[in-house]
Amino acid sequence: MDLMRDTKLRNKTCCVHHTTGQAQCTRIQTILPQETTTPQHSSNMASSSPIMFIFVAFLFAASSLSPVLSHPIPSDSGHHRPTANQTFHPGLQLQKLKRVRAYLRKINKPAVKTIQSPDGDVIDCVLSHLQPAFDHPQLRGKTPLDPPERPKGHDSINAVAETFQIWMNSGESCPEGTIPIRRTTEKDILRASSIKRFGRKLRRNVKRDSTSSDHEHAVVFVNGDQYYGAKASINVWAPHVADQYEFSLSQIWIISGSFGNDLNTIEAGWQVSPELYGDNYPRFFTYWTTDAYQATGCYNLLCSGFVQTNNKIAIGAAISPRSSYNGKQFDIGLMVWKDPKHGHWWLEYGSGLLVGYWPSFLFSHLGNHANMIQFGGEIVNTRSTGFHTSTQMGSGHFAEEGFGKASYFRNLQVVDWDNSLLPLQNLHLLADHSNCYDIKQGKNNVWGTYFYYGGPGRNVKCP
Repeated sequence: MDLMRDTKLRNKTCCVHHTTGQAQCTRIQTILPQETTTPQHSSNMASSSPIMFIFVAFLFAASSLSPVLSHPIPSDSGHHRPTANQTFHPGLQLQKLKRVRAYLRKINKPAVKTIQSPDGDVIDCVLSHLQPAFDHPQLRGKTPLDPPERPKGHDSINAVAETFQIWMNSGESCPEGTIPIRRTTEKDILRASSIKRFGRKLRRNVKRDSTSSDHEHAVVFVNGDQYYGAKASINVWAPHVADQYEFSLSQIWIISGSFGNDLNTIEAGWQVSPELYGDNYPRFFTYWTTDAYQATGCYNLLCSGFVQTNNKIAIGAAISPRSSYNGKQFDIGLMVWKDPKHGHWWLEYGSGLLVGYWPSFLFSHLGNHANMIQFGGEIVNTRSTGFHTSTQMGSGHFAEEGFGKASYFRNLQVVDWDNSLLPLQNLHLLADHSNCYDIKQGKNNVWGTYFYYGGPGRNVKCP
């Protein structure tokens, strides 16, 4: 979830419908909206360079000591050790394994109930006041806040019981007073570049004029004003990810600060990340940082920060069903907004289901407002084969193919100073590698402002 930077700040799941309340996607027939006005398409492909960083991660040589030691042991430096001509040090490896297990004891909180998900995940039902957020010094001893006032113009309906996540197919649920947390395993940590960097994006140099980066985008954005939230419905697919150390995501970014060390972001959407989750399922995720991905923030609930208030959504769990080419389409509604009373940033999923909030004290610039809102897709291109990656963005098809084939965002809105939802003004489009992944925007009376985006990655025009 790197950011484009050519500016100063630069379902079960929801079947498509022309309302996008949040809390849970409503289950309805997906229908391509009948345009009452001619869509105003534009395919403005800007050339911009994303934040530069390189994934440095290689699998460790297999060990004969134990099954778990057959995985690369993360180093404290943030890099996997080279596999060639290395000397195996059992004592050192066991020390590192002890650190992994100590970290697991810290991050995996005591559960009052455990649920085995059909996809292999283990979901722990943890008492709300024991969740990772309350390890933070400013939250210790406190309890989650009551729900805030929704933005004006929000068409939220009563939340329904379905959450469109695979773990719910078990028929089990977490009791009131608890929250569902995807259990972190040894294998999860052993896939990471280091224990310290697990659940975090690798530190990178923030450089707006960079011409070489392994992050590629197809996004729309607004800037130049003060923003207090954003809302959209995001089409869900399961794109192919070609390399373990690559990912493909579709998300909303709430951004403030400069693209130096003070960058603040709040991020939410779905992603396919084999390194983080060990599979190729699209998963609901969150992220935050206050220092341009250096030392603060994390994915999901993997550090103290985001406070979850809901017992029906597991952040990091797989979404189901997903869209299919020329078949049924599904999307999830997401809204992030700043509570005018307390200043915290709240997250809503589907049609009225509050997931939780990021406390305002976590942030510097976002303690006030955002300067930029961004919607769209991002992939990592490691060029591990010497060519451009074949990792897909969105559906893996270009924007011009349209509904049922290309992935979309619809009903894009922002929240203003008066806590009101408004349509986007002065929208900008960016596809920084348009031969690999592109974007096309439109507008009508049913989907409001929308766009199609994505692509296959490597092809004849994207070698």
